[in-house]
Amino acid sequence: MIQETLQRVFGYADFRPGQRQVVEAVTQGRSAAAIFPTGSGKSLCYQLPALHLPNLTLVVSPLLALMQDQLDFLARHGIAAASLDSRQTREEASAVMRGVKQGEIRILMISVERLKNERFRAFLRQVPVSLLVVDEAHCLSEWGHNFRPDYLKLPDYQREFAIPQALLLTATATPRVIEDMRESFAIDAEDVTATGFYRANLELEVWPTAADRRARTLAEWLGPRLAQTPPQPSIVYVTLQKTAERLAAYLGKAGIDARAYHAGLDSQTRDTLQQAFMSGEVNCIVATIAFGMGIDKADIRNVVHFDLPKSIENYSQEIGRAGRDGQPSQCLMLGGRDALGALENFVYGDTPERDGIERVLRDISDAAPHGQWEVRLNALSQHSNIRPLPLKTLLVRLELEGIIAPRYAYFAEYRFKYLLDPTALIERFSGERRDFVAALIDASPRARTWCELDQDALATLGAERGLDTSRGRVISALEYFNDQGFIQLESKQMTEVYAVLSSEVDVPLLAERLTAYFQHKERAEIERLQAMLSLFESTTCLSRRLADYFGDANAPEHCGHCSVCRGHVAQWPADTTRAPLDPRQVASLCAPLHERLTALSDAPPPSAALFTRFLAGLTNPVLTRLKARQLEGFAALEDWPYPEIHAAVMATSSIES
Repeated sequence: MIQETLQRVFGYADFRPGQRQVVEAVTQGRSAAAIFPTGSGKSLCYQLPALHLPNLTLVVSPLLALMQDQLDFLARHGIAAASLDSRQTREEASAVMRGVKQGEIRILMISVERLKNERFRAFLRQVPVSLLVVDEAHCLSEWGHNFRPDYLKLPDYQREFAIPQALLLTATATPRVIEDMRESFAIDAEDVTATGFYRANLELEVWPTAADRRARTLAEWLGPRLAQTPPQPSIVYVTLQKTAERLAAYLGKAGIDARAYHAGLDSQTRDTLQQAFMSGEVNCIVATIAFGMGIDKADIRNVVHFDLPKSIENYSQEIGRAGRDGQPSQCLMLGGRDALGALENFVYGDTPERDGIERVLRDISDAAPHGQWEVRLNALSQHSNIRPLPLKTLLVRLELEGIIAPRYAYFAEYRFKYLLDPTALIERFSGERRDFVAALIDASPRARTWCELDQDALATLGAERGLDTSRGRVISALEYFNDQGFIQLESKQMTEVYAVLSSEVDVPLLAERLTAYFQHKERAEIERLQAMLSLFESTTCLSRRLADYFGDANAPEHCGHCSVCRGHVAQWPADTTRAPLDPRQVASLCAPLHERLTALSDAPPPSAALFTRFLAGLTNPVLTRLKARQLEGFAALEDWPYPEIHAAVMATSSIES
């Protein structure tokens, strides 16, 4: 049956390696995991079973680009699929949900964040789901390269919505990450299929080049390849947005039509550039990692790393976009150690300070007598001076410590505007339902266009009039009005509610332990960068070393087509020698921030970490509030290694450690 569907619907004569095992496991009712290299057909592992399962297949994907690429593929093959995302209009979202409820849509794609949405959760409880698909599943392991704390909640969501099966998909997972994935969803070891990471058509070249010669080297290497007929489609990866702009301009002056692509561009510009690259109108993109996810272009011949990638996993994922048609393709590494500082700074900038961790713990301790703690992430981020991503990680750690447990999330504010006269809206109902609608309208005063729902006022009216004004009923009613086109509904101020499980928390002791945990993660991330350097400095086959990192023992000992096998072992350019930092100069650079910090009433205490981030050009919530970018010392030492800046800051007398 599945073979017939493969041929009839998808037009393939046979499965690619690994696909059959995964598809059979899912269609036979078991959870499974597929670890296939980029471009090896992971998506088919859920697309085909979705046509045989009785109910909805729900796909959690981290990026809109990934969703759109897969939706376009499904549409071409006549498979009813859709997504829910923030760019949709009310009418578009309502049409999708209506199609899901009626069973017309077989596959629904969402971001993991949507599962915290109170309105979506209410909708999902009305829809039977056969399969939960987790794309980029390495994100659920804190030892993965793109760890996203919200992914850790997916096993709980599977239980909450009674989804009988899960399918995990990823291209880059080490043995440790695979074990995390398998244990999280109770997947049997025999239902984990990994096809290996070695690709014989990729030629890995490492030419570490000094920063002042790198752009010229790139132009000389790319020029002949893009001058061919037809030109060879190429991606050049850089770390920073400003580098993408400058390098694209440099290549343009060298006669190479290159375009910059990064997250700082508006979505329409990014979409236009992506389509131009896909169609062959543009053949060279200079991009940050914002480009590539969801790019299913088979004939990319060259992937160049102008700067160091963020990890071996990122490198593997990015070179995996080359040569999906099986033809020889080149993957060139030009980046040198000069980019290491910027990558390390990203790591150091995300490590929470102890004071911030203590602030979060004190908030929880204060809420303990009430049995629950309500938190809005952005407000807590400002209060604790912890960036949102590490703050989410902290909250997950507190769940694992048994301090808090997630209960539910809700929007603190609902507002709507009438598309139907309120009197006419009331007239559509009778009896108790009519009285309920009237009370809801009475509790939603209008300011010009929008009406703000006052939940407390509605509860009071409900008590006075003997009506059920429970939150669930109110939200369902607003959703119904929205779906029917009676109102246009908006919600904001996502609030997460946690049960406080432990009322007796030793705040200083726990803060010390959690600070040590984040410092351990910091060291692990720095070691990950060092492992990447070690790969590029290898004296043995690069293809084999890369496969070994991912636990793939099937790659040849000598591929014969990497730079090492061809006799060229990478020699990194010597680091630039700098004079030691002068603590007096550092203190002078920090003085304006110190002055502005003392004027902030709820500021954290001055710390070496805060001032080091300021000098390194890293932001956090407090520095953003203080408009630190406007101060002369901001990013004054961005080219220096973070540990050296920190040591110089510690040597000044005005800043506490």
